[in-house]
Amino acid sequence: MMLPHLLMALGLVLVIEGLLYALVPAQLRAMMQTIEKLSDDQLRIGGVAAMATGVVAVWLVHAAFF
Repeated sequence: MMLPHLLMALGLVLVIEGLLYALVPAQLRAMMQTIEKLSDDQLRIGGVAAMATGVVAVWLVHAAFF
């Protein structure tokens, strides 16, 4: 029962990422160059913060609508 939701979420991630590459490719290149300058610890902290934000967002949406 959860697999369709997981696949939909993955599809939405790909749609959003594709939109960014299609609409603002120059800004994405600049962002990638900036990311290359970050240390592993900075990337790790950013990744953990993004995951935590995503978990909270999913939890709030699930609590509100399901």
